[in-house]
Amino acid sequence: MKVAIHQPHYLPWLGYLAKWAAADCLIFLDTVQFEKNGWQNRNRIKTKDGPQWLTVPVHRARATTIRDVLIDAGQPWPRRHAQAVRLAYARSAYVDEYGARLAELVASPWTTLTPLAIATATFLAEAFGVRTPTRLASELGPTRDDPTLRLVDLTRAVGGDTYLAGRDTAAYARLEAFREAGMTVRRQAYTHPVYAQLHGEFVPFLSALDLLLMCGPAGLEILRGGDAYVACV
Repeated sequence: MKVAIHQPHYLPWLGYLAKWAAADCLIFLDTVQFEKNGWQNRNRIKTKDGPQWLTVPVHRARATTIRDVLIDAGQPWPRRHAQAVRLAYARSAYVDEYGARLAELVASPWTTLTPLAIATATFLAEAFGVRTPTRLASELGPTRDDPTLRLVDLTRAVGGDTYLAGRDTAAYARLEAFREAGMTVRRQAYTHPVYAQLHGEFVPFLSALDLLLMCGPAGLEILRGGDAYVACV
């Protein structure tokens, strides 16, 4: 059983969804610290003026875990995000369908970041036809504090024997810990696909929303076309 573990990201990129699709279970890692200026509360779309950030404003204390991060409801970010998407993708084939769904989704009365981030990621995954089930790390019981042993514990908790690691995870994780637990590690080696975009030259590493609004559900074949894995253990 292949397990992927990833922090909740707002409107995540193609590689995130490709790993989700390759796994038998995806665990949202909501028990680690929130990263300022990371991907947990923001991502990029493509506009006529270049990439534009869509950022969910948050309140946070120092060393706050992701699941405890509060959204700043005093700012009209849902309207701004919906308008930015509608304007940037007015000439795309699927903006009427999926742009409207996204606008309705973000307009819900969200109070904390994790459910919102998971909801937007799930919105993209389901639109592309990714059906891999998900779990929350915070609901799987206690884990050890060591970053590598935490991953081992979570993989074991859902019955996994293969951990699908990201490029960065494979760099810091102690692979011998997986080996000792009888687990295999495979590192994602994702090659970003090129597809038709609006607004000039191709820009990689945007939110997967860009591909969805351009290609619709058929974008799954493009999304997964760049996926590959390298055996580490």
